[in-house]
Amino acid sequence: RFVDHMLRFARTALAVGLPCAAAAGSLLHNGTLAAAERPASPLSPKEFRPFKLVEIVHVSPNTAVYRFALEAGTPLGLPVASCLVTKASIDGKDVIRPYTPISEKHQTGHFDLLVKSYKEGVMSKHIAELKIGDSLDMKGPFVKVPVTANFKKKIGMIAGGSGITPMLQVIEELLADPADHTEITLIFANVAVQDILLKDRLDQLAAKHKRFNVIYVLDNPPPGSSYAKGRVSAALIAKHLPPPAAENLIMVCGPPKMMEVISGDKNPDKTQGEVTGILRDLKYDSTNVFKF
Repeated sequence: RFVDHMLRFARTALAVGLPCAAAAGSLLHNGTLAAAERPASPLSPKEFRPFKLVEIVHVSPNTAVYRFALEAGTPLGLPVASCLVTKASIDGKDVIRPYTPISEKHQTGHFDLLVKSYKEGVMSKHIAELKIGDSLDMKGPFVKVPVTANFKKKIGMIAGGSGITPMLQVIEELLADPADHTEITLIFANVAVQDILLKDRLDQLAAKHKRFNVIYVLDNPPPGSSYAKGRVSAALIAKHLPPPAAENLIMVCGPPKMMEVISGDKNPDKTQGEVTGILRDLKYDSTNVFKF
């Protein structure tokens, strides 16, 4: 039944033109959660709607939080885990890219996108050039993977750069649920300390919840620091993340080169694809790995 649900959602996603990075292989939140059971979203999965930019906060040399306005008292209404997609006409062509908001689930009046500007990133460059008062077209929400209390015993996460955003959405959802007992471990890879996005928020969650642990991996850690040095390796994964098992899940999100090394990227049609790389070497497979 799980596979049947995945296939049905994949067909629906493709039918509405969903380019979300993990559209296929996703289900409705909680498997059966009806739209009427969650707040009505100002987004639409069928049409792009404009949202006005009201604030920009730079968090690193190439990354900023972009705040978009909602009507007073209105939440974005995203189920977890899900994304929205953005659209802009750039050089005469429509460019569409997925993003996961970093706002807290019940935030009203606005929502935030964390966007890292990559050298080759057409949409991220466009967003970085937006001015206060400009609008950006968005569509959604699109569910990636169902997240409910205790749906897994242990979750391991491997993130790089702005790939932290879907991880944060899952982490906060589970840690905020008093009925949930899932153990969560995050390996978060970056170049240097100043590149660690949302570090304060992650550290606060780890300090508050004993069942959440984060390991920072840096190419260039400060001398004498406690950060792990180098790249995410098989030894690091085997040491800190849960082993391959039906009750466990590994989530992966990061730049294409990182995905290729860790888990293999998704298929060209955005279905999950075969698990390769380090995770395959460690005996993980598509039943216990999810690629955002």
